[in-house]
Amino acid sequence: MDNLQQLLQLSAKLYQKLNDTVKGNERDSYIEEINQLLDQRGKLIEILQKEEIQLNAQNKTHAMLIELDQGIRNRLDCVMQEVKNDLKNLQNSKKSEKQYINPYASIRVMDGMYYDKKK
Repeated sequence: MDNLQQLLQLSAKLYQKLNDTVKGNERDSYIEEINQLLDQRGKLIEILQKEEIQLNAQNKTHAMLIELDQGIRNRLDCVMQEVKNDLKNLQNSKKSEKQYINPYASIRVMDGMYYDKKK
């Protein structure tokens, strides 16, 4: 099987994997699998660039690769946004927890402090 067909199969597999939505504890393994697929795909793209293969939109295989690439990019953006939102929510919940534990930490009042001016 030539490298172009391998790239097509790997891209389809990655696109299918990105369409799955995973929450909770399985997210780490999901991201690991995506990273592995992206690494393999990147290596194949490097090999194809060394062979100086130019994509032609008229060719069905090339057109399918271009379409898959656009879909992969869009879905990766969505996954990244989900991860960013989860991190933001986590930071907000940590901040709320700290505020609940010590509600007066943000107040900078020196209340109850007296200075003795005896000489």
